[in-house]
Amino acid sequence: MTRTIHRTAGLVIAGVLAACASGPDSAALDRRTEAVLQASFHDRGQAKVDRLRQDALQRACSSPEPPAADVAQRLQEAEAASIRWPQDGFIGDWREGEKLAQNGRGATWSDPPGATNGGNCYNCHQLARSEVSFGTIGPSLYQYGKLRGVTDPATPASAEIVRYTWGKLWDSKATNACSTMPRFGHQGLLSEAQLRDLMALLLDPRSPVNAN
Repeated sequence: MTRTIHRTAGLVIAGVLAACASGPDSAALDRRTEAVLQASFHDRGQAKVDRLRQDALQRACSSPEPPAADVAQRLQEAEAASIRWPQDGFIGDWREGEKLAQNGRGATWSDPPGATNGGNCYNCHQLARSEVSFGTIGPSLYQYGKLRGVTDPATPASAEIVRYTWGKLWDSKATNACSTMPRFGHQGLLSEAQLRDLMALLLDPRSPVNAN
């Protein structure tokens, strides 16, 4: 009986291996998956099916294996080259930035087109000591500016961290190709004015982010 069981198991394994060997290649599976997604979703309100379309960076980072270092570098450089720097200064109103960071609404099918999106920052980061609920997908941002020595974001001494922070908010994938952080500016999720307010929240010494 033992010999029969071993023989049966061997036949099953051989069959599985044969099925894998003769199955569709990864490109065919990708096409099949894309077809299922397109058939399963439909436009509703402002949430359109075109959101399922991936650009080159998204496709690279959706693969089972992360992109090779040289590919990731090229993708990051392309994203960095597309960053749009502000015309009216980097720093806005931290009070508006705080409200924006704690607002998770926007861009869903039930939101009216043109409605202002929230930043949803609290869902991934701690922002202030007083918060009792916050996400941990991203690092804590509490005392973000203070820990980086920013006493006045308008001074030349702060220029490097100010530019870095703007670039991170505009397009997080310019420094980390497969970052899970949204590309707020690149994808038009937040306006320049909103990004300036978030900059103030992160860098103004008077904001709750940098308070003792």
